[in-house]
Amino acid sequence: MREYTKIFKALSDEGRLRILNLLVRKPLCVCEITEILQLATSTVSKHLSILREAGFIIDKKDGKWVNYYLNDAADEQVRVLIETLIGWLNRNQTALNDIAKLATIDRNHICGVKHS
Repeated sequence: MREYTKIFKALSDEGRLRILNLLVRKPLCVCEITEILQLATSTVSKHLSILREAGFIIDKKDGKWVNYYLNDAADEQVRVLIETLIGWLNRNQTALNDIAKLATIDRNHICGVKHS
């Protein structure tokens, strides 16, 4: 039961749902997620930690970036949950606004100073 509780806890926050909605579309770094969601970096980092612990995401270092990805190796039930969530979020205006912002951000512009 503990594993299921961890999974549903991870899905019980609007910020974490919004992050999953973004990561379905492409890998992102903390700066990009922070910019889109307009949350504090520490808040985004905490959300990412909870999502990683629940098995939804992984992170990979790529040069000066740490990119966050959906976990392709997540168990089948987690993948089904993500698909269901994305279906719901595709009808949510906040989630749609996040996707629109995603198309306009440039990590080199918003993160360049922080990662140089």
